[in-house]
Amino acid sequence: MAAEKPAPVRVLYCGVCGLPAEYCEFGPDFERCKPWLRAHAPGVYPDELIASSSSGGGGGDKGVDKVGERLQGVGISDGSTSSAVGDASASKPEEVKRLPGGKVKKKDKQEVVIEKIVRNKRKCVTVVKGLDLFGVKLSDASKKLGKKFATGASVVKGPTEKEQIDVQGDISYDIVEFITDTWPDVPESAIFFIEDGRKVPAA
Repeated sequence: MAAEKPAPVRVLYCGVCGLPAEYCEFGPDFERCKPWLRAHAPGVYPDELIASSSSGGGGGDKGVDKVGERLQGVGISDGSTSSAVGDASASKPEEVKRLPGGKVKKKDKQEVVIEKIVRNKRKCVTVVKGLDLFGVKLSDASKKLGKKFATGASVVKGPTEKEQIDVQGDISYDIVEFITDTWPDVPESAIFFIEDGRKVPAA
């Protein structure tokens, strides 16, 4: 046997504030709602609660006006407020990037790292990392390196997704002098070699 469908509940909404009649007391216009409640929903509230206030309707209107004034005072569409917020956000220092676990991401240290990698037991590639930290455009640098040492040079993404220059052949013997002569902003003290997995200063 099919269960009977429950009859839909009919909700009486206040004609003044638009809330269900039993919620008018929580609305901002309860004093204005009282005459409507007395006429259309006499059983919802006790008579003494919805009776006219001793000061008449004017007191309720004043209360409503005060509420309206307070709401206008905290309006979020005010142009001066939004511009002040904009200025505050502009003056806010750049947020520190955080890694998973709450660790602060450190800024890359300004240094050039040169590493010689032997591939297939024959091919040798010299990898140059960190020139971009000194404002050097890697595409221009790769062209100059290729021209200087008469070999192929290209900008590629390394294992850490950072761009580096791969130069065909072993050019580590005089690359330091070439870098310091071509880009004076790169001091010799900031250039390092990777030897046997250790970082060794070139200077």
